[in-house]
Amino acid sequence: MPHAIRIYETGGPEKMRWEEVQIGTPGPGEVRVRNTAVGLNFIDTYHRSGLYPLPLPLTLGMEGAGVVEAVGPKVKEFKVGDRVAYANPIGAYAEVLLRPAARLVKIPAGIDDQVAAAIILKGMTAWYLIRRTFKVKKGDTILVHAAAGGVGQILSQWAKHLGATVIGTVGSDEKAALAKRAGCKYAIVTSKEKFVARVKAITKGAGVPVVYDGVGKDTFMDSLDCLAPLGLMVSFGNASGPVTSFNPGILSQKGSLFLTRPTLFHYTAKREDLVQAARELFAVVKSKAVKIAINQTYPLREAAQAHRDLEARKTTGSTVLLP
Repeated sequence: MPHAIRIYETGGPEKMRWEEVQIGTPGPGEVRVRNTAVGLNFIDTYHRSGLYPLPLPLTLGMEGAGVVEAVGPKVKEFKVGDRVAYANPIGAYAEVLLRPAARLVKIPAGIDDQVAAAIILKGMTAWYLIRRTFKVKKGDTILVHAAAGGVGQILSQWAKHLGATVIGTVGSDEKAALAKRAGCKYAIVTSKEKFVARVKAITKGAGVPVVYDGVGKDTFMDSLDCLAPLGLMVSFGNASGPVTSFNPGILSQKGSLFLTRPTLFHYTAKREDLVQAARELFAVVKSKAVKIAINQTYPLREAAQAHRDLEARKTTGSTVLLP
């Protein structure tokens, strides 16, 4: 029988179990996929810890890539042997799993399975952030927190490709070098300098039109001070913990600012949006405008250690779990 990483209660990585699971035949609109690679994401730790509560027991994991083993009734777009990737619903930490066909995309030639698994969630997140939430254009100067992370590196490269000047924040000199290689013209090491003062200096006091913040409470309030009047604060993650007790009146005081808390799943809820996101993502990766750094791999059965390293900020770029 195939195995999966499951939890029966929320908590630390020690709650994760590697166990056998029974996978049935695909029903109407379903496809059975044998995973070849699984992506690791910070949202996985939120599901495991209970920060984002979900019904238990639960198979963790949001993104992966693999090969279609069987198709259910009414599935017309996929056939046995197709290489596919997915970013939803949850359940990716498995050797074999059932997926709704409507949430799969085909992996094009020229993109290998590990890259597809590493980018399908993080890359489509970068897509909606810079193509839809705030349409980055040539001449923009933007601020990206955690620029050496999985989403950060993709977003920074893509934004540079669009003609933007990217300011990135990172936690160390090593990560600053990664951020610069990923398209950041400026990399601010937050342990050494205040990013608000540096952003104001870079922009000659004007501020930036948008801040992309996947860090959360440690950066949120200072990020507001980096924005130009009418600027947009895009809070899309909580790597340092959730923002609490926020007074919306602060937005008016700091320049009639806008605040959004978007998710990929709303931006790709329609099939046509999902397909467009994947198509544009695969295109910039194939063209080498966005280069994917898979800097860590772990056996899927050792996903708990991958979680520990991710939460300890020991990882850079993308991490892939191998079944």
